[in-house]
Amino acid sequence: MIDAAIWDIGYLVAALLFILGLKKLGHPRTAPTGNLYGASGMLLAVAVTLARIQLETGILGWELIVGGLALGALIGTWMALRVEMTGMPEMVALFNGFGGGASALVALSEVLGRLAEGNIPEGVPLYATWIAIGLSGLVGWITLSGSLVAMMKLKGGFVVPLTKKWLRFPTWGPPWLNAVKLLLLIGSLYLIWMTIQEPSNKAYIWGIVGLSSLLGILFVIPIGGVDMPVVVSMLNSLSGIAAAFTGFVIGNNVLIIAGSMVGAAGLILTFIMCKAMNRTLREVLFKAFGGTGDKDQPTRTKVGSDPEEVAMVLDGAQKVIVVPGYGMAVSQSQHAVKEFADMMEAADCEVSYAIHPVAGRMPGHMNVLLAEANVPYEQLIEMDDINSEFTDCDVALVIGANDTTNPVARTGEGPLAGMPILDVDKARVVVIIKRSLSVGYAGVDNDLFYMEKTMMLFGDGKKMMNELNSAIKEL
Repeated sequence: MIDAAIWDIGYLVAALLFILGLKKLGHPRTAPTGNLYGASGMLLAVAVTLARIQLETGILGWELIVGGLALGALIGTWMALRVEMTGMPEMVALFNGFGGGASALVALSEVLGRLAEGNIPEGVPLYATWIAIGLSGLVGWITLSGSLVAMMKLKGGFVVPLTKKWLRFPTWGPPWLNAVKLLLLIGSLYLIWMTIQEPSNKAYIWGIVGLSSLLGILFVIPIGGVDMPVVVSMLNSLSGIAAAFTGFVIGNNVLIIAGSMVGAAGLILTFIMCKAMNRTLREVLFKAFGGTGDKDQPTRTKVGSDPEEVAMVLDGAQKVIVVPGYGMAVSQSQHAVKEFADMMEAADCEVSYAIHPVAGRMPGHMNVLLAEANVPYEQLIEMDDINSEFTDCDVALVIGANDTTNPVARTGEGPLAGMPILDVDKARVVVIIKRSLSVGYAGVDNDLFYMEKTMMLFGDGKKMMNELNSAIKEL
């Protein structure tokens, strides 16, 4: 028999890999290595767990375990290769849901297995075990259902099964809904307590599944589009917390460690996002900021410019600030943007990139895209540091950004009220590449489009950037 300390050493090494991986994720250059460290840690943890179970009790159904691991690896690889960067926020939300769902299913399996075997503890162990199982299930089901709603809200809607009909996912949150959510939470906690009083009553177990799943849906559905990055970060934290509870349920230390790290990191990111958007977490979760789902219809018009006009304006510019947004991700124009920056720098023009915390639909979305195009990390400047530079900027080039540049946020009215924005309107000339004058994710018309100093290049981001680059070369 192998000493139990050997297994603990294996888990300790896995935990160290998680910590090192998390540390390296803090910088774009080391992030790929950080991902490898984290994946290696998880592989080691799985291997140690399987080896321990096999040597101590034996494993029945190796075929199912190996098949499950292989199937999961294939699905994960396929999704990683297939997903576009524009779909990354939706995939992150989905993976958060998978993490919560896995924890919930383990908790459900554990409690049903114990009931089937008659292995119900008594006294203090009953309270400890059943509370851990109940909380793991509660948080897990909330995370699963809430993440699925978040994914569909980020996508904008969903296709009705067995039809090709597309339905826009609603944003709905009447004032009384908070009271309903509170009642559902109290009801779920009450059912956890009742499972301790009557451990063999499965109705309470299924009641927890139903109430917590409904709570997850109602938790996310009132959140407007602008605040969805905050919610995704929060759900990421909940998936880690659910995993930690599951670690207590099955007595697995590495799951407790990894879950606690994910939970803490996700919560820290959530508060950072709230601060960046001038919100409190309470306001995001219970006041339904960020838009109702209704969208303004532009009533004003703006005559578009052509790439040759913009190229003439850029000729002789000393300072240009590029403002990337979701439109850049959709059009995959980051490489054309890098080519533009190289040409401007060759003409002794200073080029930098203004990064809003929620540009795109998840934290770091623009950073990843621009890093893919080999944009130097030093040129990616966060909002708080670059806003003061717009007044000295000759041209601000906006590529597909809308809500993050909308001056209406300063008025204290509407879904964007109070959200810090990039001070693009303070630049001497503003050039905006966008398909049309349509509103952004928050559904609010953008006054920046209609300013006299604003030049609009209507069209696909990549196409317009390529045409602008060609026009600059011809000067």
